[in-house]
Amino acid sequence: QERLVESGGGFVQPGGSLRLSCARSGSVFSVKRMGWYRQVQGKERALVAIITPRGDTISADSVKGRVIISMDNAKTTVTLQLNHLKPADTAVYYCFQEIQYYKFTTGYDGLWGQGTPVAVPS
Repeated sequence: QERLVESGGGFVQPGGSLRLSCARSGSVFSVKRMGWYRQVQGKERALVAIITPRGDTISADSVKGRVIISMDNAKTTVTLQLNHLKPADTAVYYCFQEIQYYKFTTGYDGLWGQGTPVAVPS
């Protein structure tokens, strides 16, 4: 069973930068997209940024201009860099990968990481 392992996060001063990585164990047939979501306690999980193997990206308005998302050539790891951090960026960040396990599998499955907390004090 493939799983995602996140690294990075923690306590970051306002104005600082954050770098999160998410590596998938195991091989799959194809990857549709990878990305990051974040969740504040009491609120729904929200998109931060998504990237496709072609390099197309989507990011939330709240992070536009501050975010860089990338995927490695092996399509196993997605990395998020978020600059000029604000207290509003405080959340638990979750990695997401949408993958197709086998050639003859119909549709894609979503994999989630365990979540890594990020705290930016006010």
